[in-house]
Amino acid sequence: MRIDLATAPGNPERPNEDWLSAATPASGGGVLVALDGVTPPPGDVGCAHGVPWFTTRLGGRLTELSGSRRDMPLDRILAESILDTADAHRGTCDLSHVRTPQATVVMVRWDEAYVEHLVLSDSVLLLEAPGGEVTAVLDDRLDRIPREALRTRATADALRNAEGGFFTAAADPAVAARAVTGRTPRERVRAVAALTDGASRWTDTFAEGDWARCLAVLRREGARGLIARVRALEAAPPAPPRAKRHDDASAAYAEL
Repeated sequence: MRIDLATAPGNPERPNEDWLSAATPASGGGVLVALDGVTPPPGDVGCAHGVPWFTTRLGGRLTELSGSRRDMPLDRILAESILDTADAHRGTCDLSHVRTPQATVVMVRWDEAYVEHLVLSDSVLLLEAPGGEVTAVLDDRLDRIPREALRTRATADALRNAEGGFFTAAADPAVAARAVTGRTPRERVRAVAALTDGASRWTDTFAEGDWARCLAVLRREGARGLIARVRALEAAPPAPPRAKRHDDASAAYAEL
């Protein structure tokens, strides 16, 4: 088994809001967890702790339960982890605030029989078959919302964790039921990769190659190499068609 991880802040003067982890339990198999913390606009968000605190607490709990509780499906693990994280600051913070700390989620867990996955919001999971075919597992609800509906904070907030909008892991464990989940027989998966949207830009923003080529870069150059390619593209004019020139970027690759 080969596992490679890398993460880089979008701005070295600000904390990295991503979380990235891997576990190889003694019982066998493995786990990858990737979170992309949602940067709130300036102003009150009802929480004194901030996004890095939230992603660290949630990511740590997801990693622990995914590795130690094989009897729990990933959506239940997400629900319990959201609840545990909410309980850790429920007494000090307003968790009903629409911009309470939140994150996108990718989880993938494998053993000798199956590869399980969960994706919530706009991070990406890639599954590579033994023959080289690559499947991207996406939660595309945010992409299906017209851009004009997201142009103001008020309209974006009205669609956040709401029916007809998009969903992130925040303080409500019920959101776990909205995640894209599934499992694939182990013999049909050769490698997996998890990308926050700061790393998936190589394909979905800059169109440097399809998902199969993206996975090939990860295999050949490692997660750090993919992120370096993204940073080079971001630095070259014209500016990328995104709100941020640079974003926190994380990539995890595992050959099973």
